[in-house]
Amino acid sequence: MIIARTLQELRDAREALGPVGLVPTMGALHEGHLALIAAARVAGQPAAASIFVNPTQFGPKEDFNHYPRDEAGDLAKLESAGCALVWMPSVEVMYPPHGATTIHVNGPAQHWEGAARPGHFAGVATVVAKLFGQVRPEAAYFGEKDWQQVQVVSRMVADLHLPVRIVPVPTVRENNGLAMSSRNAYLTPEERKAAPILHAALTHAAKEIVAGKQVAETLHHARHEVAQAGIIPDYIALVHAETLDPIPALTHPARLIAAAKLGRVRLLDNIPV
Repeated sequence: MIIARTLQELRDAREALGPVGLVPTMGALHEGHLALIAAARVAGQPAAASIFVNPTQFGPKEDFNHYPRDEAGDLAKLESAGCALVWMPSVEVMYPPHGATTIHVNGPAQHWEGAARPGHFAGVATVVAKLFGQVRPEAAYFGEKDWQQVQVVSRMVADLHLPVRIVPVPTVRENNGLAMSSRNAYLTPEERKAAPILHAALTHAAKEIVAGKQVAETLHHARHEVAQAGIIPDYIALVHAETLDPIPALTHPARLIAAAKLGRVRLLDNIPV
């Protein structure tokens, strides 16, 4: 496995490997990330991963300095998973002095996480565009857990005509249904017991909506169910799967999306409807 920390090392590695599938990450890797590596390898490409905790997607009161980091553990996991290349730039490499360009995003970035975390998706889009320019992958693999992020990146790639194929990979869950996330490390044992209720509420709501139940009432019950478990819902919504616009009835390919606060952790989840 090649580890590149400078742009020249990355260029040399890319020349040796040929076309790659990229898995962008912020480290603190878990089985969800390794499923993305596996998906890239199944497609027949060498798998490349980036590890970069991106400061521009964190708000002023968010956890950039405390975001979990485990470089040695991450590299061991990637090597075991068959990753061919790891790109680990510094902040100075990613954001050189006097840099003056960022990407402004609209459309699917406007609501939900975009509203709750102003500037977040501009930071995501900018760093992903930089990663695509640096690594020049043929395809990039993103977990569906961050469904809105997948749509924001897909829209950016289409709008800017970037030569990379975006491949969503289904959410990897723990046995109790909790979506795997690096931030789950912040959950206490008691919070871990409560956290799967969010996914259970979404699953129940999806069945009710498909059965013809009124959407607004079903979502109200789902929020109440989550709140009763001590999880503070920010939103639970039925949205158009690509635009992320809220929809009042099941008339388009849809997604149930949710964000809720449990202790220090903002839980994100979604399921198709």
